Amino acid sequence: MLALSVPLYRRRIGRIALDTMACVALSALLVVSALAQDASEKAGPLKLQLNKVETAGEACRITMVIDNTKGTSLKSYKVDLFAFDTDGVAQKRVAVELGPLPPRKTVVKIFDFPGIACNKVGRVLLNDVLACDGGDAAREACLERTETESKAGIPFDR
Repeated sequence: MLALSVPLYRRRIGRIALDTMACVALSALLVVSALAQDASEKAGPLKLQLNKVETAGEACRITMVIDNTKGTSLKSYKVDLFAFDTDGVAQKRVAVELGPLPPRKTVVKIFDFPGIACNKVGRVLLNDVLACDGGDAAREACLERTETESKAGIPFDR
């Protein structure tokens, strides 16, 4: 009943105002969504550097430098690594949690390849990223962003 007492031109103006507000809100939502997607696509590389190897008992101790200076925070970053002997035969496999990784930060992690001496390691392979939680959070996206290098005299490949 109330709607009939309001003149027709005012009802139309109200409807136009509501339609305009809905269009503005939808446009803003689309812009924010596009900016968020663009930011995650432009996350910088995650650089893994095999920095140092040293014998630790019957294990080869690895010092790994993780450069996340151009990336977002990661709660977990777990990688699957293989050590190959000097003849190219896979010898040892290890899953290593390298996280958490703060944004715009470089960190150092130390871990062991048990049961293989460093002088028997001919190459280390980043086989896969097992977990990547936080930031763009997709495991595949983390694998794509990951770059490898070595300063230890042993090749470190992806």
